[in-house]
Amino acid sequence: MATIKRALISVSDKSGILELARALTKLKVEILSTGGTAKLFRDNAIPVLEVSDYTGFTEMLDGRVKTLHPKVHGGILGRRDLPEHVAAMQAADIPNIDMVVVNLYPFEATVAQADCTLEDAIENIDIGGPAMVRSAAKNWKDVAVLTDASQYPDVITELQSTGGAVSQSTQFALSVAAFNRISNYDGAISDYLSSFNADGTRSAFPAQSNGRFVKLQDLRYGENPHQQAAFYRDLSPAPGSLVTATQLQGKELSYNNIADGDAAWEAVKSFNSTACVIVKHANPCGVALGAHALEAYSKAFQTDPSSAFGGIIAFNCVVDKAAAEAVSKQFVEVLIAPDYTAEALAIFAAKANVRVLKIALAKGGDTPWQQGRNAYDSKRVGSGLLIQSADNHEISVADLKVVSKKQATPQQMADMLFAWRVAKYVKSNAIVFCGNGMTLGVGAGQMSRVDSTRIAAIKAQNAHLSLKNSVVASDAFFPFRDGIDVLAEAGASCVIHPGGSMRDEEVVAAADEHGLVMVVTGIRHFRH
Repeated sequence: MATIKRALISVSDKSGILELARALTKLKVEILSTGGTAKLFRDNAIPVLEVSDYTGFTEMLDGRVKTLHPKVHGGILGRRDLPEHVAAMQAADIPNIDMVVVNLYPFEATVAQADCTLEDAIENIDIGGPAMVRSAAKNWKDVAVLTDASQYPDVITELQSTGGAVSQSTQFALSVAAFNRISNYDGAISDYLSSFNADGTRSAFPAQSNGRFVKLQDLRYGENPHQQAAFYRDLSPAPGSLVTATQLQGKELSYNNIADGDAAWEAVKSFNSTACVIVKHANPCGVALGAHALEAYSKAFQTDPSSAFGGIIAFNCVVDKAAAEAVSKQFVEVLIAPDYTAEALAIFAAKANVRVLKIALAKGGDTPWQQGRNAYDSKRVGSGLLIQSADNHEISVADLKVVSKKQATPQQMADMLFAWRVAKYVKSNAIVFCGNGMTLGVGAGQMSRVDSTRIAAIKAQNAHLSLKNSVVASDAFFPFRDGIDVLAEAGASCVIHPGGSMRDEEVVAAADEHGLVMVVTGIRHFRH
C-alpha cells in the first residue's frame, strides 16, 4: 500500500473537493494546488501550497503554463523502487507527489452549447491536466490518481481505514479510470475538431469517428452459443433508453434479449396513447392501442399468438394486476414497462425466470437525446462502419396526401397513421395490415413486397382475423401494381406508402380500380 504524504489537487469541477481536502488534511497530507482551487481551499481554512510557490515558477500565458514543470512531473513520475530515480530526485530537490486529483477543463460541456465557437472550444482544451493525469496513471504503483468526484467517497473511506494509505488494487483501478477519461477527452476533441471542413463549415460526420462506450456486462454468448458477447452503453446515455433499465427480476439478459428488447421498447415509446408491442426475432408481431394495459396487450397478442410465444413484450404504461395476469399465462422472455403495480410484480414473482425490466420514459424535449432516442445509428461492415442520422421522422395528418379518387374517413386516417408508425419498426420489405388501433397481419423482411403482403394476409388468416376494410402500410413505394392487387384481394380498403415510384400512376390507377383510399407520405422507412 502507498502512503499518501503529498497530494496535488487542481480541479475544474469542484464538486466534493472540500470534503476530500479536509480528509487529507486530517491525515496530515500536504496539499499542493493551483489558481481557483487553491483560493477555494484558503477561503475554507484548508492549508494549501500554491504550485507556483512550490516550483518557483509563476503561472504564465493566461494560465496555460502552470504545472508543466520538472518538479511537478518528476514528483509524479519518479519510481520509488528504483535507486537511480530516488537519487536523481534527491539531487534535483524534487519531493514525491503521492496523489494527483485532477478533472479537466469542460471541453465536452462547452462544445455541447449551441453558441460555442471554435475559439471557445480551443480555450477549453486542457493541456497540463491530461499531462498530470497520464503521468500519475503511468506510475500507478506509487501514485493514486483521481479524475472524477464520484471516486472521492470510496478513497476517503480507504484512507481513513488505513491511516492514510491506498491499496495497489485501488490505485490500479484509478489508473485505468484515468486513462479511460483521457481517451474519452481526446476522442471528444478529435470528434469536434475533425468535423470542421476546410472552409470553416461543420459536417454532421467528423473526418474521424471515435466511438466510446462503457461495458455494462459480459453476456453468456452472442446471437449463437459459439459467439462471445458483451453489452455496452454510450458514455452519456439518452434518458429513457434501454441501457437505463433496471432489471427487477429474472435470468440474466442475453444478446438476443437485449436486441429484441430494444426493438420493442423503441416501438412502444413512439406512441402517445396506451400501447403494447410484442417483438419476436427483431420484428413486431403484434402492436395495439388500448384504453388500458390489458386491452392493449390482448389486442396485440391477438395479432399473432403463435409468434408471441417466447416473445418480448413492452408497454408504455404502468402494468397493473389485470395485465400481469394475462401476460403471465403465456411464455414470455422479457417484459418492459415504465412501472408496475405491487400486485403485478407479485404475479411475475411466481415466474422467476421472466426478465422484468423497468425503464423511466423520457420527459421529452427538443432533441432526439432528450426524447430518449438515438441521434445516430451505426452498423458494422467488413473493416468499416456505416453511420447515419437515426430515423426519427414523424408525420401527422397534415403531411399526408390523398392521391386516390376515394377519400379517407377520420377513422381510416387514424388507422393509417397507426399502421405507418408500426411499419417503421418492421424489417424491410414491410407490409402491415391494421384496423381499430391494432395490427392484423405483419409481413416482414421479404425480398419481394408482394411476398410480404401475402405473408401478412396469411398471418391474419392464421389468427382468424378479418382483413375486410383494413388499412395497409408499406415502408416503401409499390414498384408495380401487383402489390395493390394482392392487398385489395385480401380485403384492405386503404393503403399508405411513400410514393415516388416510376409507376406511381399505374399504382394509383390500381387503387382506384379496386376502390381503395391511397395516401402517400413522401418519406420512406427502410429498416435493414
